[in-house]
Amino acid sequence: MAARRNVVVFRELPPDQLGRIAAAHDVVVANPRIDAQREAFFDALPEADALIGSSFRIDEAVLAQAPRLAVVSSISVGVDNYDIAALKRRGIVLCHTPGVLTETTADTIFALVMATSRRLVELALHVREGRWTRNIDESLFGWDVQGKTLGIVGFGRIGQAVARRAALGFGMPVLYHNPVPAKVPALAGLVHVPLEQLLAQSDIVALTLPLTDETRGLMDARRFAQMKRGAIFVNGSRGAIVDEAALLAALDSGHLRAAGLDVFAVEPLPLASPLRTHPSVTALPHIGSATHETRHAMAVLATSNLLQALAGERPVAAL
Repeated sequence: MAARRNVVVFRELPPDQLGRIAAAHDVVVANPRIDAQREAFFDALPEADALIGSSFRIDEAVLAQAPRLAVVSSISVGVDNYDIAALKRRGIVLCHTPGVLTETTADTIFALVMATSRRLVELALHVREGRWTRNIDESLFGWDVQGKTLGIVGFGRIGQAVARRAALGFGMPVLYHNPVPAKVPALAGLVHVPLEQLLAQSDIVALTLPLTDETRGLMDARRFAQMKRGAIFVNGSRGAIVDEAALLAALDSGHLRAAGLDVFAVEPLPLASPLRTHPSVTALPHIGSATHETRHAMAVLATSNLLQALAGERPVAAL
């Protein structure tokens, strides 16, 4: 029988998945983002053999307090919260949860396409606040989605799922930019183009790419100026890819019509942020994968990754 190891759970897990871990290993549950649990998290690090969780920065300073650490299992696809170079130097296995959230996140991104184009949030508030007292006029009209050109920056699993929704469901020509053309089933109107061409020709631009040193700040004032006047911008990937001040300037000048954002440079979005109340912004609280079904599937995969790694096996989704 394999030896029991010490596992620190730093983001809440569903009871059934926590039970899977506790059946084989000793568990400490401590979320460092909660003040009352932060000390317990750091107290547990010296004896920790494995970590499982998300949404907390695991950097060299944290790793220095965990000399026994062998596995980190992230309940996320993105791994920008982890110092990958430091993990590699230590030989620590890093796992994540790709695949299980692809379709749900694509749903959210396309929902932002629809919401911004048809002004759904703005008009729902128009009704809720009692301002719908007569038929709306042109000042409240939205814009069609079907037939418009969608530009997708980044074309991994999520970008491809968004493209299917656009091309097959709404008859949208789809331009995409990726370091290399993707090997995917042909879709009518799907074309790989340089980023500058995508920005210039797309009615709606959606980001579905990871945060890396190369993509940080990619969408800056120069890139927004390259977009078609009156275009819509949607970000469902990572907030730090966008220069938010440049985005606001593009919206305020009227160069961009609207923006739909599920992610921000600082989360939760500060109350003082102009993005929170900007009339041309539809802002969501990072809900890309936030459904009951998908979050549970992510927890299942993260738990399986952890248990496999601790058993000396190759995890399903190790980087």
